[in-house]
Amino acid sequence: MLKLQQEPIYIDGPVGQLETLVIAPKDGAPRGIALIAHPNPLQGGTNTNKVVQTTARALSQHGYICYCPNLRGVGNSGGEHDYGHGEVDDAQAVVDYARAQHGDVPLVLAGFSFGSYVAAQLRQRIDARHLIMLGAAVSPKYAMPHVPADTIVIHGEHDEVISLAQVLDWARPQSLPVVVFPGVGHFFHGKLVLLQQYVQRLVPSL
Repeated sequence: MLKLQQEPIYIDGPVGQLETLVIAPKDGAPRGIALIAHPNPLQGGTNTNKVVQTTARALSQHGYICYCPNLRGVGNSGGEHDYGHGEVDDAQAVVDYARAQHGDVPLVLAGFSFGSYVAAQLRQRIDARHLIMLGAAVSPKYAMPHVPADTIVIHGEHDEVISLAQVLDWARPQSLPVVVFPGVGHFFHGKLVLLQQYVQRLVPSL
């Protein structure tokens, strides 16, 4: 059984403390750090989201210590929702904290939906071994940046929130591969085990 820290830690952020759940690595000292950003809080997204937790568990199985913050204005975190702008500063504060705890180990940035927008922007600021985008928030609402060529993009064929066509239109000019889960919607309902297994297969190369 993987250890999910039941009581959150509180990390100092730019506009208040950030309520953060930590999933410890399966065995021994961390081989790396992972930050996983949650979906849109205006639609109920928090750090306990099942896709967020599934991704964290997959990464922790291979030795990553995973930080899942509630970004500003979510849960018991300070501040107000900033539509993906100030949240990047929050995510960086969590990464800075994690690096102070664990040293210069590999970093993976990940995000689901709105969280993918936050993670992609943070990747433009700081170096990371990989970026994982799940249900990428490619829509007129968010100016999703171009991402590194080794970014892992996973999307549901029948995503009802962000269409696969939108994601492909964004990925095509970048020659960026997109992994499609057939018959799957935005929240990966019924396919979370498959998602965890797929991410776990990727991890040895991360």
